[in-house]
Amino acid sequence: MGSVGDRKWCGCACDLWSSSSSSSSASVKILLCMVSLIVACGFVSVLGPLESNWVFLSSSSSSSSATGAGAVTSMKNIHVNDKKEAISDDSVLNRSSTPPQTIEAIRVQLNGTKEGIYNFSVPGPGIFPPMNESYDPVLESPDPLLKARRDHSNLDTLEAGLSRARAAIREAKRANQTQDPGFVPLGPMYRNANVFYRSYLEMEKQFKIYVYEEGEHPLFHNGPCKSIYSTEGNLIHGIEINNQFRTRDPEKAHVFFLPFSVAMLVRFVYVQNSHDFGPIKHTVIDYVNIISGKYPYWNRSLGADHFMLSCHDWGPEASRATPYLHKNSIRVLCNANTSEGFNPTKDVSFPEINLQTGSIDGFIGGPSPSHRPILAFFAGGLHGPIRPVLLEHWENKDEDIQVHKYLPKGVSYLDMMKKSKYCICPSGYEVASPRIVEAIYAGCVPVLISDYYVLPFSDVLNWKSFSVEVPVKDVPNLKKILMSIPTRQYIRMQRRVVQVRRHFEVHSPPKRFDVFHMVLHSVWLRRLNVRVRNNVHIL
Repeated sequence: MGSVGDRKWCGCACDLWSSSSSSSSASVKILLCMVSLIVACGFVSVLGPLESNWVFLSSSSSSSSATGAGAVTSMKNIHVNDKKEAISDDSVLNRSSTPPQTIEAIRVQLNGTKEGIYNFSVPGPGIFPPMNESYDPVLESPDPLLKARRDHSNLDTLEAGLSRARAAIREAKRANQTQDPGFVPLGPMYRNANVFYRSYLEMEKQFKIYVYEEGEHPLFHNGPCKSIYSTEGNLIHGIEINNQFRTRDPEKAHVFFLPFSVAMLVRFVYVQNSHDFGPIKHTVIDYVNIISGKYPYWNRSLGADHFMLSCHDWGPEASRATPYLHKNSIRVLCNANTSEGFNPTKDVSFPEINLQTGSIDGFIGGPSPSHRPILAFFAGGLHGPIRPVLLEHWENKDEDIQVHKYLPKGVSYLDMMKKSKYCICPSGYEVASPRIVEAIYAGCVPVLISDYYVLPFSDVLNWKSFSVEVPVKDVPNLKKILMSIPTRQYIRMQRRVVQVRRHFEVHSPPKRFDVFHMVLHSVWLRRLNVRVRNNVHIL
C-alpha cells in the first residue's frame, strides 16, 4: 500500500498509540491501533500521487514524440478501435485491412507546476451534494481535483452517449427500417442501409463539433469555394455557420475542428517554386501549440478527437508537421492515398468537386441510358503515371472510346459526359479526381482507374454496385471490359448512380444526406471508433 515512506508513517501512528497507559486492556489497545492505522493510511492515500490512465481502444503498438504545449514525457498506451465497442463491422465502418494504431499518452505540466496527470474514475451515485444553480463550487473552486472531477463528469456523459449510439447502430443490423418522410436509404448501393440510417440519425441527434476560434483570415476560417478545392472552403464555411452540429461549449463537443485551410497556406505562406514545405508546417505547428497550450482537449486525447480537412494535394504533407496530427487525428483529405499514409480506420476520404462558379446548377442530370450513344469518354491533361497509358492506347483510336487530351473546339465537356454511358476517371499526380463526382452529377457510370485510392464514403457506399474499377494493367482491354457488361447490368448501375447522387451534391444551406452531412457522418463514424476515458479517484 503506497511507498516505503507511507508504510513508516502508518507504523509510527501505531507506535504512538501503543505507548498509552498500561491500565488499558490489550484488546482496547489493539482496536485503537487498527483504527488509527486505517485513518492514517486513508489520509496518505488522499495526499499521495495520482496516476493517469487515458484509454482509447486498439491492439498494436508504436511510438511518437509529443507535440504541443505541456507535452513532457511519454506514458501509457492509448488505444483506437475496440473490438467490442467500436462499430467496425463489415457493414458500416472502416472497411480496411490496415491494422488499428496505438497512440501513446503523455505526461503534461499542470499549471506550470508539478508534473503529473489527474485522471478520475466516476464516483458512485449520490456521492456529490446537489449544486445551487447560481453557484457551482466545482466550477468556481481553484482545487484541481474538483476541476478534474467536473471535466471527467462531462467527458463521461459524452462517452456514455456514444456508447448508447454504438449499441443502437449494432441493433439496427437486426431491426426493420424506420420510416422517414425525408429519405430512407435503400438498395445495393449501401453496404447496410439500416446500419447507415441508424448511424445517421444518431449523428443528427447528438453529434457536436467545437471549432477553435483562434486564427485569422485568410489562413484560418476561410477557404476556396470556386475552384478544384471548393469542397475545402465549403466545408469550413458550412461547419462554422451550422447551428445543429456546432457547439460553442467545448465541454459538450465530441470532436474539435482545426479550421486552417491548406489551400490558403499554399497560396499565402508557401514560397512559389521553392519546394519548401517548411513555412506551411511551421504555421500548423504554431497553431497546434496555441490550442494545446490554451485548452486541455488536445493533450487529453493526443489529438485523436480532433480533425482537419483539406482538398489540396499537400494536405497530407501539412499534417506531418505535427506527429500526433498525422498519426492520431482524423484527417479529412481529398488525397486519400494509402501509399502516402492515409489510414481508412481514422482518416476520411473527401470527395473532390470542381465548382468553378461555386454552384452545382447546370451540372445535375442527364438523359436516360438509351440516349447515351458514346460508350466511354475522357478528356484531360497529361499528368501522372496513368493518363499517358490511357492516351497511348485510346486517344483517337476508337469512336466508341472517346479519349482526348484536348477537346475539339466547340465541344462541351459536360455535354460529352451526359452523352456517355461510362466516364473514365483516371488519377493524375494524386489519386483523387473531380471527374468522379462530375460523372455522378451527369448520370454517367464512373470507370475508376487508380491505385491506392480510398473512395469517398466507402464505409457506407458499395461502389462496386454503381461503378467499374479497372486496374491500370487492364487499360489496353478497356473496351473489351466495358462491352462485356450486360445491358441490364449497366442500366442498374446507371440508376444507382442517380440514386447516390444526393450524397455528393453541394447545397447552401446544406440538405440532409448531402455531401456536407456525409462528410460529417464520416467524421462521426471515426469518433465512434475512439473512446476517451479518464480514471480519477476522489475521496
